[in-house]
Amino acid sequence: MTNSIKATIAAAFLAFAAATPSLAADEHNVSTGITTSGAPLGLHGVDAVALSTSNTVVEGDAVHTIVEDGVAYYFATAESARRFKAAPENYMPKYGGFCAFAVALGKKFDGDPRFADIVDGKLYLFVNAEIFAKYKKNPEKILANAEKKWPTIKHKAVKDL
Repeated sequence: MTNSIKATIAAAFLAFAAATPSLAADEHNVSTGITTSGAPLGLHGVDAVALSTSNTVVEGDAVHTIVEDGVAYYFATAESARRFKAAPENYMPKYGGFCAFAVALGKKFDGDPRFADIVDGKLYLFVNAEIFAKYKKNPEKILANAEKKWPTIKHKAVKDL
């Protein structure tokens, strides 16, 4: 490999790393991979507008992609994408899409859109049915603990928790 090719690869890597600083600190759950644009995929490709407004899991389509804070979100329709782009804070999951129950314990586990709750207009995800059932027994306490804990773990890498 020539030095110019190595330099080009290194420059591309550094540009990608600089463009997505929040990912280095694991602030967003992007466990489902990278999109063709190079941005990691959030919410497992599920339409954030449908999920956060009606708690309905609707698969998004890459045709309707919005990148917010370095994370790509797919939407089922152009209208959903438009609504998200106009006010992403209304639709993005709390705690970067990590499981709210785990955050309350100081951990970052995958948040699965199939196990979601909407409280006061905010979207919370959970890792699986068992944890979601535990959360439902005392949601106020779990969410209060997660709110306290999130600032202390938000910028920490998953592997460091």
